[in-house]
Amino acid sequence: MIKQRTSSLLKLIASMLIYGTIGLFRRSTPVGSELLASCRGIIGALFLLSLLLLRHRRLSLSSLKSQMFPLVLSGAMIGINWLLLFEAYNYTSVAIATLCYYMQPVIVLLLSVPLFHERMTLKRVLCMFLAALGMFFVSGVIDSGLPSRGEIVGILLGLGAALLYAGVIMVNKTIHGVPTEERTLIQLFTAGLVLLPHLLATGGFSLDPSPMTILLLLLMGIVHTGIAYALYFDSMDGLPASVIALFSYIDPVTAILLSALLLGESLTPLSVFGTILILGSTLIYELLDIKDSGR
Repeated sequence: MIKQRTSSLLKLIASMLIYGTIGLFRRSTPVGSELLASCRGIIGALFLLSLLLLRHRRLSLSSLKSQMFPLVLSGAMIGINWLLLFEAYNYTSVAIATLCYYMQPVIVLLLSVPLFHERMTLKRVLCMFLAALGMFFVSGVIDSGLPSRGEIVGILLGLGAALLYAGVIMVNKTIHGVPTEERTLIQLFTAGLVLLPHLLATGGFSLDPSPMTILLLLLMGIVHTGIAYALYFDSMDGLPASVIALFSYIDPVTAILLSALLLGESLTPLSVFGTILILGSTLIYELLDIKDSGR
C-alpha cells in the first residue's frame, strides 16, 4: 500500500513539473499558437492510443458513442483553451499568464451556482474575493500604473483560457461511463482537429522545418501532453483527491520560478503577495470542495 502510494505520488509530482515547463517550451518554439495547439493534441492522442494498444486495452465503442457529443465539445474547448494560453505567453510573462490560468477554480465556482445550483457559501465568496484581489496585485497596477495594451491582452487571453478550461470541467461532469484514458484520448484528438479547418483556410501550416523545431513539437506533444496526461491519470488511482488538489499547485509554482530563473522575469513584492493570494485562495477552495463533497 505504501509503495503504491509513493509511486502514485511520484507520478503526480512528475506530471506537475512537466506541466510547469510548458511556458518555457512555448517561448522557445517558433511556431504559431494554432499549429502548436493542434500538433500537441494530435501527437498526444496518438501517444495515448499507443499506450492503450501496448496494454492490450480495447476502446469501449458503445460508451464512447453514447457520450460522443460532450466528449467532442470538451475536446474542442481544450484545443481553443491551449490556443489562448499559448497566445497569452506571447503577450505577457509566463508567470502572469500561468496565474491567470489558475483562476479556473474561481470561475468554476461562479459557473456552478447557476448551472448546477451549488451553494455560494461565505468561505467560497471569500476565496473568490482573495483570488480577484491577488489578480489586481499581480497585474502591476499599483507598482507601475495601468499595464500596457499587450499585457492587458495577455491577461485577458490567460483568463479566457481559464474560462474555457472551467467549461471543460463543467462538461466533464455530464460524462458518465467512459474510462478516463479513453475520455482523454478522444478529447485530445478533438483538441488537435478542431483547429485544422482554420489552419487550412489561413495557410497556418508554415513552420521552420529545422530539427530543433520538430524536436520541440514532438516534446510538447509526447512529453507535455501524452506522458504528462498518462502520469497524471495513473496517479489518481493511488491518491485521495485532497492530495491531488494540493500537489497540483506544483505546476504554477514551477512555472513562476523557472520564468524568473531562466527568462529573467521579475516579480515585485506586491506581485509575490498577489501570487500567494491567488494560489492560496484557489487551493483552499478546492480543499473545501473536496471536504463538502466527501471525496
